[in-house]
Amino acid sequence: MNHIQVRDDQGVRIISFNRPEKRNAFNLEMYQQFTEYLIQGEADNDIRAFMFHGTENCFTSGNDIVDFLQSGALDDNHPTVKFLFCLLDLKKPVVAAVTGAAVGIGTTLLLHCDLVYADNNAKFQMPFVHLALVPEAASSILLPLIVGQQKAAELILLGEAFDAQTAADLNIINRVVAQDELISFSLAQAKKLAALPPLSMQASKRLLRHNQAEVKAQMKLELVEFAERLQSDEAKQRFQAFLKK
Repeated sequence: MNHIQVRDDQGVRIISFNRPEKRNAFNLEMYQQFTEYLIQGEADNDIRAFMFHGTENCFTSGNDIVDFLQSGALDDNHPTVKFLFCLLDLKKPVVAAVTGAAVGIGTTLLLHCDLVYADNNAKFQMPFVHLALVPEAASSILLPLIVGQQKAAELILLGEAFDAQTAADLNIINRVVAQDELISFSLAQAKKLAALPPLSMQASKRLLRHNQAEVKAQMKLELVEFAERLQSDEAKQRFQAFLKK
């Protein structure tokens, strides 16, 4: 079954996560598919914007832990690493629509999106320290820039869940939208972006994200630390406890 689905609509490439039996947890195959659809969309002049969303009750619960622990070294060829740097390097604008759980990568990937909307059922969480790990996807640099150093420390070090209104108040998302309107509203916003002059759009996004070299360097540092933490005794204990649940 294809757990990453894609369709194109009036210049918007819509990428949806469809693994509801695992709460849309990302496995390696999903990361590979996601990256391929992004690369194809970047190369297609008819695609001018991207939109991401999950299923009706879940954005994504993060990584598939069992799959991830068996995935090998976090080097440049790792599907997750390829996805992260592809997401960082996207030239075209990205809109995300979030309902239900947005855990781990489900929250940190939003920091790379240009417009993010969520309904009242959305729950965000970055439980990296709970798993004896560290932040990823450059969240350790992007989150303080968005919410401030002290609030970023609270969200990452305590790793507690927070709701959509909190995410909006912190500028992690743009707006809270009614659940029955979320997808249509988000798609309408993406189509607005797609209808505007594409080269100007891409240049404006590039100017807004002028610190990409610094962000990329931080992402690389995170991956080194993440890989070390992943092999630690405390991480192994945490994962064993998590899997027993």
